Amino acid sequence: MNVKIPEMMDRPEVLLRGNFACAGCGLSIAYKTSISALNRPIVVIPACCSSVIQSLHPNVAYNVPTLNIAFAAHASAASGIARAKKMRGEDTTTVVWSGDGGTYDIGLSTWSGAAERNENIIHFCYDNNFYSNTGAQRSGATPRGAVTTTTPRGKREKRKSIARIMAAHDIPYIATASIGYLRDLYTKVKKASMIEGYRFILIDAPCPTGWNSDPAITPELGELSVKTGYFPLFEIEEGKLTFSKRGIRYKDPINRLSIEKYLEKQGRFKSMTSEQTKLLTDDLQYEWDMLSKLE
Repeated sequence: MNVKIPEMMDRPEVLLRGNFACAGCGLSIAYKTSISALNRPIVVIPACCSSVIQSLHPNVAYNVPTLNIAFAAHASAASGIARAKKMRGEDTTTVVWSGDGGTYDIGLSTWSGAAERNENIIHFCYDNNFYSNTGAQRSGATPRGAVTTTTPRGKREKRKSIARIMAAHDIPYIATASIGYLRDLYTKVKKASMIEGYRFILIDAPCPTGWNSDPAITPELGELSVKTGYFPLFEIEEGKLTFSKRGIRYKDPINRLSIEKYLEKQGRFKSMTSEQTKLLTDDLQYEWDMLSKLE
């Protein structure tokens, strides 16, 4: 993948060398692209991989103000920061940068409260489909059939639709993006930064370590997640959904690549049965059908 975003070249590096990210880390690609698009960001990070790749004290690889905090406290802390900065008349962007636990599961209650209050926060979830920081346990984002340390025979349940849960809060902006399409991600972050209120961006961020995939193909997996229909790209503004230019053609199943092209490149799906694959395919189509009702 050869993507050039000239605007990023004019900004200071937000993720410095010496960080502890694994080779091919999807979250680090997502972080650099997203945070580079923001004006004077202040980042609140709950427990997740992002809170441990920062390098050891006293060295810090995050080149922006960062607050590490407990799983369920991110939105509360970010709400306070956003309000304080507004009272002081400071032009900053308050960010929650969260993994699956802080968004899909453990942190859901506090971000739901902040979304209901329409706090002036941009909430990012880099979605790697499991709890990568604590040993690759299943999460609400884990797809059916995926092997984790707590689902050794493959997860039985479908993954949550966190974007539709967010949409139920009637917040002003929701978007999905993939590290396979960085220009699309950067553009959506820029757009979100121009909107007031609670905004949410879900980023497909493959994890080579937990997915047992080749670190060199992380961006390729990001593209395949879109081209197979596994990860729809869209925006929801004021309750109205629009499928993104990069992903709208995959609304029609006939245009999608076979899901096996995505699954076969990841060891976590190695033991998938044909029945599990069929169920996963049905899950994908169900999600597309539900999202289409919001158009």
